[in-house]
Amino acid sequence: MIVKGMGYRSRTEIISQILDTANGGITKTKLMYKVFLSHDQLKEYLAVLTQSDLLRFDFVSRTFMTTKKGLRFLNLYNQIDQLMKEEQQQQI
Repeated sequence: MIVKGMGYRSRTEIISQILDTANGGITKTKLMYKVFLSHDQLKEYLAVLTQSDLLRFDFVSRTFMTTKKGLRFLNLYNQIDQLMKEEQQQQI
């Protein structure tokens, strides 16, 4: 996973970083530091992502995990991102 500098990130980009980082399971604290979000920001994203069934919380391991639906989202996001980068390269 590549995290850009501390500049502006879109909501979609942050969501993709959360889903990518949570693939395989991660605690809330580690996720917060790896994706560079405040606790309050992360709480909001986790609520939206779990309600949308893109992320789930495992009560046994106390970790967040990307769901199959979340992996589909991530795959589609990466494809679109790649197409946009290719388009930008062609315009240069």
